[in-house]
Amino acid sequence: MRIFLTGATGFIGSALVPELIGAGHHVIGMTRSDAGAEALRAAGAEVHRGTLEDLDSLRAGAARADGVIHTAFDHDFTDASVFVANCEKDRRVITTLGAALAGTDRLLLITSGTGLGSGGPDGKASEDRYDEHHPNPRKASEEAGHAVAATGVKVAVVRLPQVHDTVKQGLVTPLIQIIRAKGFAAYVGEGRNRWPAAHVSDVVRLYRLAFERQAAAVYHAVAEEGISALEIATVLGRGLNVPVRSIAAANATSEFGWLGNFLGMDLTASSALTRERLGWHPTGPGLIADLEAMDYAAAS
Repeated sequence: MRIFLTGATGFIGSALVPELIGAGHHVIGMTRSDAGAEALRAAGAEVHRGTLEDLDSLRAGAARADGVIHTAFDHDFTDASVFVANCEKDRRVITTLGAALAGTDRLLLITSGTGLGSGGPDGKASEDRYDEHHPNPRKASEEAGHAVAATGVKVAVVRLPQVHDTVKQGLVTPLIQIIRAKGFAAYVGEGRNRWPAAHVSDVVRLYRLAFERQAAAVYHAVAEEGISALEIATVLGRGLNVPVRSIAAANATSEFGWLGNFLGMDLTASSALTRERLGWHPTGPGLIADLEAMDYAAAS
């Protein structure tokens, strides 16, 4: 199939391109730069020049494809207001892509976070739950997906945990930079809260399987349901050669800025339904293994 892929040169997108091509699909990858275009051609993808701000370029890309995988997101986390603005930008992008697919049976596969499935009695986020009152502004993506689906467009969602390899690890990556500046690694309280995670190789395989299934569904790209904040902080402290300490929840944002809002959250998530629906079985390294293997000097 011909797949229009946003974020084709990003962390997940650049790994997804060879995954899709290797399975026999034709990838139309969106990029804004000459360097991105060169990388896409080298990977065997067709180049589509465009940006998230250029809605016409998004419409044109979607019009050329049998379906869309939307992985692009502006990861500027300078402060909370910037994050909110980027989430609203994603709402506009999804609305635009959905309108371009209206009246067809082509799939729009969008991206969200596992936290949007929280609120269940077992404490774990799951694919069959949607917390419309969740405080995370990223819910704008799923709100847009629901609105698009209401017009008859086939929409699927991949919810992401902390996606990692030995170079990037979701929210842990900006956390490393803050720890370096602060001079210590921290966890809230006893550090028992947990974050889910998955290796990028497993995540891109899930995107491919979800697209090939061609069904309106929600999937969780979760290999590890929850790694404790204490365990994450300990390995980061060792890698950065800084002390590790507990901080009070009330001090999390003053010490760690916008990321302090997430530092003490318990975000465990299940992928049981995803594994059942797609036959997806993660095989990549765990988050702690990648954090232990990363080059902290290069991460500076």
